Amino acid sequence: MKSIQISNGIYTGSENRNSLYDLEVPSDWNNRLIVFVHGFMGFKDWGAWNLVQSYFVSHGYAFAKFNLTHNGGTITEGIDFPDQKAFAENTYSYEVADVAYFRSHISSVIQADYTFLIGHSRGGGNVILHAKREQTDKIALWASISDIGSRFPLGSELEQWKNTGIRTILNGRTKQHLAQHYKIYRDFMENKHSLSIEFAIKSLPIPIFVVHGDKDKSVSITEGEALASWSKTKLEVIPNADHVFGASHPWENTTIPEQLLDVCERTLNFFNQ
Repeated sequence: MKSIQISNGIYTGSENRNSLYDLEVPSDWNNRLIVFVHGFMGFKDWGAWNLVQSYFVSHGYAFAKFNLTHNGGTITEGIDFPDQKAFAENTYSYEVADVAYFRSHISSVIQADYTFLIGHSRGGGNVILHAKREQTDKIALWASISDIGSRFPLGSELEQWKNTGIRTILNGRTKQHLAQHYKIYRDFMENKHSLSIEFAIKSLPIPIFVVHGDKDKSVSITEGEALASWSKTKLEVIPNADHVFGASHPWENTTIPEQLLDVCERTLNFFNQ
């Protein structure tokens, strides 16, 4: 078949908001599609994600990655967080819905025999919750969260957030103090069951791959251990790896960092099985 390459295409997701995506299909396509879901304060062009795309495409897979609609990017500025209003209004329900919206859009572009999902960090949680609702053949969880509720503050900090309706969180890389509305917590409480990662992963009848770095300071490896236990699979551990497996943003090297390459190779082996 003829290869396809779409960079910064546009799809419509939650709240009828437009966002960007990439799709690459090699001429020797194996009729398998990988959809990559980024994490919190992430975006499709972060760090070495473009090299990850090239890696899987070089092995015959179609690869798609996209910006969640309320991650803070826009269709003219897809990197970092120019739209802080959208970021502030984000919810977990929006993110899970975005995965479905995006998959629906991609299915109008190409028809794959098999669809595999990769979720990094918070994106891993979104992948699990999405796979509970929509047919998915395999999922790979890279440094994934295992629980949403533990992400929220407690006690007086939570009460203050409720009273003011807004709190700010620091992006350590950009040094931006980003607002976050209380609605994200209210959305979780109102949809606690449908947003339970533990309940969802325990009920998934599909193959699941879980990988985590043992030096991850952003999402503890204990969360990877929980996911592996609930899904009755083996936890793949990357020795001395941090939350992004040796990558950073911007990533100006032309090769994938060694630890992230290890993750890609293990994931490819899982998808090939």
